[in-house]
Amino acid sequence: MKALALAALLAAAPLAAGAAERIVSVGGSVTETVAALGALDRVVARDTTSSWPEEVEALPDVGYVRRLSPEGVLSVAPDLILAEEGAGPPETVAVLERAEIPFVTVPDATDAAGVAAKIEAVGAALDLEERAATLAGKIETRIADTAARAAEVETPARVLFVLSAEGGRLLASGTDTAAAAMIDLAGGVNAVTGFEGYKPLTDEAVLAAAPDVVLMMEGRAEGHGGAGVLSHPALAQTPAGQAGRLVEMDGLYLLGFGPRTAEAVADLHAALYPGG
Repeated sequence: MKALALAALLAAAPLAAGAAERIVSVGGSVTETVAALGALDRVVARDTTSSWPEEVEALPDVGYVRRLSPEGVLSVAPDLILAEEGAGPPETVAVLERAEIPFVTVPDATDAAGVAAKIEAVGAALDLEERAATLAGKIETRIADTAARAAEVETPARVLFVLSAEGGRLLASGTDTAAAAMIDLAGGVNAVTGFEGYKPLTDEAVLAAAPDVVLMMEGRAEGHGGAGVLSHPALAQTPAGQAGRLVEMDGLYLLGFGPRTAEAVADLHAALYPGG
């Protein structure tokens, strides 16, 4: 029955004709970009990671960005699928492409130029190139303004991004992550550079990192008997623990690298250097 239902959806899938009016937006930063370009009224469904602006949560949810269901996507009869790089799984993407629905992959980004390219890619897909170019230029300028302020900091803060602290195990960012890129853009120094991606840290590694600030996504700093992540035995001995310096930011806002990135970079810079 499932195969028959999918076949029916494939047969009914619309062909592209002019500017898309029924868009499935996949990826939080992609959906934010569509909204920033004033085209949210053309979105008929979104993925689970698309949570901003708040009104998108009223739209049908077609699943997590990397675990999309072809039936869920096709059920809303889209004439365009806008998806961030890495959306999938590949089998779902193949089914959607066979349905002859335009499937546009938006490149990932971890710097100002990449954010601009992401916005321009979405703008091209929506036939809003001029609007996208204007928005991209403004964001690049604002990020550059923060970079200029960061360049004046004599002693950059050492920042440890902790993805989770469940069970007392600190899962932290090394290099080549969105968190590391944001720390750099905001004028901080990533406290851990001995590995790529995210790995658990030993107490010795935490002490060696000697962070001035611990950075986390909102809602992940609790635990340790309610005392919070800075009460972790190793973190408590670091400059961040001794000074009580914990910065929490919304995950999509901090790590999404969408049109709010300039604001996020400025907010992180201000949190790292409150007297600046």
